[in-house]
Amino acid sequence: MIEKFGINAGKVWTVLDETGRQEIKVLKKTTKLTDKDLYAALGWLGREEKIKIEIEGKDIFVSLN
Repeated sequence: MIEKFGINAGKVWTVLDETGRQEIKVLKKTTKLTDKDLYAALGWLGREEKIKIEIEGKDIFVSLN
């Protein structure tokens, strides 16, 4: 299971590296991850301080740190 988290974190990091800041719904669609897998990947990257999460109104944006 931990290996899967790392692989998914790599997918998220790659998308953010290529596209820059993304709204979380767009990031989910781009990576084709389930809610659970996306949030686990974001937790992994957040723990490593690799991402920044910003809330603007009802939207959540993710970018690389």
